[in-house]
Amino acid sequence: MIANKKSWYSIKISSDLILLNLIFLLSAVLAQSWTTLVNRRYMFFLLFTLNVLWYFSSKITDLYDILNFHSLSNQVLIVLKNVTMQAIVSIFFLFALKENLFTRNFIVYNFLFLNIGVLVRILILKAVQKKLLTKENYLKNLIVIGTNNAGKDFYELIQEHPEFGYKIVGFVTDADNDWKLKKIGELADLDSIIQYHNADEVVVSISNASSEKLNEIVAVCNKNAVRIHILPDYYQFLSKKFLVSVIGNFPIITIRNEPLGEMQWRFVKRTFDLIFSLLISILFLSWIVPLIAIAIKLSSAGPVFFIQDRIGLKNEKFRCYKFRTMRTIKNGEKKFMPAVEGDPRITKLGSFLRKSNLDELPQFCNVLKGEMSVVGPRPHAIAYHEEYVKYFVAIKLRHIVKPGLTGWAQVNGLRGDVSGEEENKKRTIKRIEYDLWYIENWSFSLDLQIILLTVWQMLSRNTKAH
Repeated sequence: MIANKKSWYSIKISSDLILLNLIFLLSAVLAQSWTTLVNRRYMFFLLFTLNVLWYFSSKITDLYDILNFHSLSNQVLIVLKNVTMQAIVSIFFLFALKENLFTRNFIVYNFLFLNIGVLVRILILKAVQKKLLTKENYLKNLIVIGTNNAGKDFYELIQEHPEFGYKIVGFVTDADNDWKLKKIGELADLDSIIQYHNADEVVVSISNASSEKLNEIVAVCNKNAVRIHILPDYYQFLSKKFLVSVIGNFPIITIRNEPLGEMQWRFVKRTFDLIFSLLISILFLSWIVPLIAIAIKLSSAGPVFFIQDRIGLKNEKFRCYKFRTMRTIKNGEKKFMPAVEGDPRITKLGSFLRKSNLDELPQFCNVLKGEMSVVGPRPHAIAYHEEYVKYFVAIKLRHIVKPGLTGWAQVNGLRGDVSGEEENKKRTIKRIEYDLWYIENWSFSLDLQIILLTVWQMLSRNTKAH
């Protein structure tokens, strides 16, 4: 219900796409020349690809979502993520075509100018919005009916964020004014109140409201051509991705949306998993696995692979494969002890394998067997799961999709545990929240983004693993 939300979104994405195209052309001309660019027509296909990529990556990172109250520093990081995706795709594209002119200079120019350009656009648009919102006649007059907890929280939200485009003129309620709210009348006088205050929109926030009462409110609002919104008092149970649908004549509110609940998307994801895993196995694993196996045998005593029971789809156990990175555990030393930074149990080779994510490569076998996906929440060991459930009661929500080799939490620096019980508890909760965000926001383009970020972190050895 945010005033002009779609208009602001259109302005922002249109401005950035114009910037993206202009900066691409400028970078190409600075790197070589206009004539060289025109002669390489495939560069314009790259430009088209980057436009499409920006559209999807900006949605995934919530670059334009007004509901996410990002600070400027967070916006800088979000812009950096989107521009980095542009650079990675450009590098892969030019490398695949064996382009020898538009290489380093073009990538550097485009990366720098696009970051600066979008950030300048953000600052300018913020200033314009702030100037517009200081004008009283810009804000829409909003009346809240009811004073339950949801209504009070909503009032505070609007007060803190005038960028939503609303001014609450007061509350209409039959209850006593026990919260020091600006009460402007009772329900019996709603018709005259709407007219007197020239209300534009009405939000209904009444606990256990009867259908008869709601019908009366809707009738009065319709009579005065006022938009009406209903704020359910059970809103705290809804995720940001709740789903409203209709079964027959019955409206249904689903607490959280799950794209992978749809058969066609599960098919797309599984097809990609198979193709990607087969290619990796043939081109990469066929020669690197024997090399790592020999290195492990030479560096420390024990088996090459570490095989452990983990929790998978629908809470079912499966045997998860990894390269062994720790010294062999002696009999009786099987107490739950997650690996932490500087853990003496980790071998020197194991430390390298963990930091480069190479220890996870055998899990491509799990993907081919259908027990895992390339991207998804990382599978927990049984002992870990029993410990983490103490921190996050709804942890089983992670298991409505297949676990993955890499995930949204991992590329955001939330891999593994840390020392200190309280600190580890906070980190675990945050990691699970990132996993649930991935489940609710899944898309094929998001999976590609996570894979590219994982590859980048592996190459830069910035996986945050220990």
